[in-house]
Amino acid sequence: MTNDILDLATKVGRALEAKGLMLVTAESCTGGGVSQAITEIPGSTGWFDCGFVTYSNNSKAELLDVSPALIAQFGSVSEEVAGKMAEGALSSSTADVAVSTTGIAGPTGAVPGKPVGTVCFGWARGDTTHTERLVFQGDRKSVREQTVAHALQGLLRMIE
Repeated sequence: MTNDILDLATKVGRALEAKGLMLVTAESCTGGGVSQAITEIPGSTGWFDCGFVTYSNNSKAELLDVSPALIAQFGSVSEEVAGKMAEGALSSSTADVAVSTTGIAGPTGAVPGKPVGTVCFGWARGDTTHTERLVFQGDRKSVREQTVAHALQGLLRMIE
C-alpha cells in the first residue's frame, strides 16, 4: 500500500471523526482494498462500520439490493450499479457515508465501450449519491491502487 493511499485514508478518518460519521464500503474490483486502507489507520474502529466485497453480480443483488435487471441493463461496471451499491451498503449497515467501486482491473474482461481500466464509483450520504466513471491506465495492481486512491479522494469531498 502506497504512502499516498495511507495519507488519504488518514485524512478520511480525521474528517469522519470530526463530523461524527461512520463509513461503509461496497467493493468489487478493489476486493477490499479501500477497507484495508481505512483499517490500516489506528482508531478506525471509531469511524468504520463494515465493508462488503461483492465481486459477483449475485452478491451485489443479495447483499446490496442491486436489482439484477439494473445489472442486465447497464452491466455491473456502470455508474448506475455503482450508485446502487453505495446506497445498498448504507441501507445494509449503520453507517452514514458509503463508497463503492466496480470495474475492470484486467488484464482481461474488457467489453465494447468498457476497456480494461474502466472503473465506476459511487459515494452516498443521506439522500445524496454521486457517481463517476474513469478509465485508468496500467496493469491490474496499478488500476486497483488508482481506484482505491480515487475512492478515498471522493470520500473526502463528500465528507467535507
